[in-house]
Amino acid sequence: MLNLERLRTLDALARHGSVSGAAEGLHVTTSAVSQQLSKLEREVGQQLVARNGRGVRLTDAGELLASHAARILSQVELAQAEIEAQRGQVVGEVRVAGFPTAARGLFPHAVTSLRTLHPDLRVRSSELEPEDGIRAVLRGDVDLAVVLDWSNKRLPVPGGLVQAALLDDAADVALPVTHPLAGRAETGLEDFADDEWVSWPEGEFCYEWLVFTLRSQGIEPRIAHFAGEHHTQLALIQAGLGVCVTPRLGRGHVPDGVVLVPVRQQMRRHIYAVWRADADRRPSVRAAVEALREAGRAVGEPATRA
Repeated sequence: MLNLERLRTLDALARHGSVSGAAEGLHVTTSAVSQQLSKLEREVGQQLVARNGRGVRLTDAGELLASHAARILSQVELAQAEIEAQRGQVVGEVRVAGFPTAARGLFPHAVTSLRTLHPDLRVRSSELEPEDGIRAVLRGDVDLAVVLDWSNKRLPVPGGLVQAALLDDAADVALPVTHPLAGRAETGLEDFADDEWVSWPEGEFCYEWLVFTLRSQGIEPRIAHFAGEHHTQLALIQAGLGVCVTPRLGRGHVPDGVVLVPVRQQMRRHIYAVWRADADRRPSVRAAVEALREAGRAVGEPATRA
């Protein structure tokens, strides 16, 4: 009889590609992962993991069993979802992830609401960038992720996921109070053709959106500084080191010396939740989605896209 937790460990190793990654995904130690894999090898009577330089790789038998493990665990999750749905109670644990401004702007309200309405539900939250959040949902590391795309650039969402719109989030341009356009009631992106920009880190979805958007306006972006946190970006603007796009959700305090100007192009983020279709009937997931929707209604504009 194969042990479910050991199959889960093998599945985590296959998904993460390393013992340390599997340990992090399962929230256990690396020695616990190694012990579970050794016990699983004794159970099946075959070597499942082999040394590969400083790391490890799955053997042919390991690959074969890992593919079965993924299907078994998916079926177990579906069974758990149907049992929860039949019982109709919001209990157990739900794991949610969101990009930083969503975590700051939505999670406090949503998690507080869930604790009040469903005291037997445990909520664990974490920060993940949109693409990482989608991967975590697909791997089963989290139950639900809050992600975003922009009105002029969609985020690819793989099949097998369910989506629910939460809110639309407008964005402005932040510039130093000494900037020639600081007194404008509204401006256009083309007005910043000669400015240096502060951007999200290269490779992130929002960085790619910024470059795409500026180039669509005939501007070759001059990006001088990179920062993942909006507060860091605003500090750089306060120092007179450029301009940046700053969304309104989770913005918080705007430093003295920084002016926010709306843009005619109406830069807008669509914020939504994604979860696996095989977890769609879980009352805990449904409750978390509704709490996030309520939080979105409290802080943002109504969502314009399902």
